[in-house]
Amino acid sequence: MNCIKSYMNLVLILQLLWSLYLACQDIFSLRNNRDLHAPDFLLFFVIIDWVMAILMFSAFCASASVTIFFMKDMNFCAEYRRLDCNQFTLSVTLAFFTWLLQAASSFSGFWLLVSFF
Repeated sequence: MNCIKSYMNLVLILQLLWSLYLACQDIFSLRNNRDLHAPDFLLFFVIIDWVMAILMFSAFCASASVTIFFMKDMNFCAEYRRLDCNQFTLSVTLAFFTWLLQAASSFSGFWLLVSFF
């Protein structure tokens, strides 16, 4: 359980850092009138977006499987009241929504990259 929780935290921190980098890159390009639609910039963004989407999907799936194992298979939530199973469910749901947004970003970047060639 701790290994999966640590992996999920690591992936979410990486996602946060990548989003902050993209925000800083956008601000820098807006201030300096720089075009971000150059194929070399876009290829770098698309590759990192795809890697982040794959990492986010694997973290979501691992967390969901542990949550289902606790709630449905072993009935830990009914036996051990100190486990906050609603918090597990909420974190898996939020990770899923984060993955959906990351996947949409990856596909739109890929679509933009393909339109250049």
